[in-house]
Amino acid sequence: MAMIRTEDLKLGELLLRQGIISRENLEQALREQKAVGGFIGQLLVRLGMATEEQILPILSKQLEIPYVFVKELEIPSAVIEKVPAKFASHYKLLPIAFEGNVLNLVVTDPFDVQMLDDLRILLGCEVKPVLGGERDISDAIRKYYGVGAGTLEEMMDLEGEENAAVREKTQTPENIADLAEDASVVKFVNQILLQAVQDRATDIHFEPFENDLRIRYRIDGILYDIHFPPTIKNFQSAITSRIKIMANLDIAERRLPQDGRIKIKINDRELDLRVSILPTPFGESVDVRLLSTNILFGLENLGLSKHDQDLLEVVIKKPHGIIFVTGPTGSGKTTTLYACLNKINTTEKKIITIEDPIEYQLRGITQVQIFPKIGLTFANGLRTMLRHDPDVMMVGEVRDFETAEIAIRIALTGHLVFSTLHTNDASGAVTRLLDMGIEPYLVAASVECLIAQRLVRTICPSCRKESLLDEKLLGLLGVVPSGEKVKVYQGEGCEACKFTGYRGRTAIYEMLIIDGEIREKIGSSVNASDIKQVALRKGMRTLRQDGWDKVLQGITTPAEVIRVAQEGV
Repeated sequence: MAMIRTEDLKLGELLLRQGIISRENLEQALREQKAVGGFIGQLLVRLGMATEEQILPILSKQLEIPYVFVKELEIPSAVIEKVPAKFASHYKLLPIAFEGNVLNLVVTDPFDVQMLDDLRILLGCEVKPVLGGERDISDAIRKYYGVGAGTLEEMMDLEGEENAAVREKTQTPENIADLAEDASVVKFVNQILLQAVQDRATDIHFEPFENDLRIRYRIDGILYDIHFPPTIKNFQSAITSRIKIMANLDIAERRLPQDGRIKIKINDRELDLRVSILPTPFGESVDVRLLSTNILFGLENLGLSKHDQDLLEVVIKKPHGIIFVTGPTGSGKTTTLYACLNKINTTEKKIITIEDPIEYQLRGITQVQIFPKIGLTFANGLRTMLRHDPDVMMVGEVRDFETAEIAIRIALTGHLVFSTLHTNDASGAVTRLLDMGIEPYLVAASVECLIAQRLVRTICPSCRKESLLDEKLLGLLGVVPSGEKVKVYQGEGCEACKFTGYRGRTAIYEMLIIDGEIREKIGSSVNASDIKQVALRKGMRTLRQDGWDKVLQGITTPAEVIRVAQEGV
């Protein structure tokens, strides 16, 4: 927001006259101003009563100073280079044009004489300010300079590019530790984490190559490159070491993989960061997964259809048996299992989980983290857990014969067991268990339900619009045209979704309930395709069919369902 004494200009009255705020809004903002101080325009934005885009054009006319919406501009790199990143970040400004010896700048406060004088001296040219929004300018600084560019530039000024490059190649454990604790490095890593949270990223990938360090965010399941100056390569070891220190890992060990965890709090939101370090020829590759410790979904929020939710609620209340959730890494299997456990978590039930890692803390449930280095594996943990008299058990993942056999035998002895498998569809879980060496009769007797799932991106509500259906997509989805006009939707792309057309994700499901006929098929070692055909005849819907229902509801797009659900799934 512009740092101008707008109350003297009666900005509130102007906004009231324009219908942007109500009299009650203005009175509340004035009461807030009396209590905490500040400018009326800033308070209206902070209280959510108006936006910068609504306030600044009116203020611009009143002050007779041009207002610029930076997102609508394409600024040449030659103009951007006129102002160092550290100046742009410190003063919250952006150069937009350079003519003669005059540099046009978008600033939050065009009447800050001290700032303008400093800039004339620092830049060696005349400056002409225009009015812009603080958030708009901050977004543009990240776009043109890169995340944390100002901090990175300060680091380069202190080191010198040549010295930084030399030190990167001649690191010792002692000077790595010193640099990793340097205030600028700490600030830079914090900026990367903060931006990831603001962008709703689920993962941050630090990927070293011979001549550069690439950083990418995974947002709604898709990877996006984040712009950084090339000089970031000179601080690769410092960035990696800082993350290692935060995760309590050995900064001197660069030859072996390492895993750790970090707990942080950003804007009252608690985050659990899972850190994985992998050695490569050009340095250590780092993956940071961001998990919210205070977000737990209920069954009704997972994306299940009413039919599938009713089926699942019946299955999870059974006294014994095993329920498998299947899908690739990152498809939301653990979230589904946690929702199931949360649904049946009562004082009458003893629930124990064994996981790798524990992704969410569940109140009232005993959770165990495996530690293979000291012999605490899924199989060993399961044996010990039985001595604690549980009613319900969850195994984070069945990876081998020993774990699978123990989990299934536990299910056969009067316990309800939840677990996950990596398979393409629900019926494929049977084949996977048989391939592990489990006897068909054990699978048939113990398994109660097989659930396959994928995550699809949801259409951005801010730019959602009706679109034409490509008839070719119906064939790919396995949908038979009904002859009726079908409404489908897509996102045009807007600021809220970063012009992707999607914002957020939901799940599509394939739920295979094991009944008497299917148990007979499993016991006879029938292949997965035959089991699937029986399930389809009994009313099971495939992932793509469930996805098509969400297309008809305007939740996602046909292209997105096809992207995540392979042909025939």
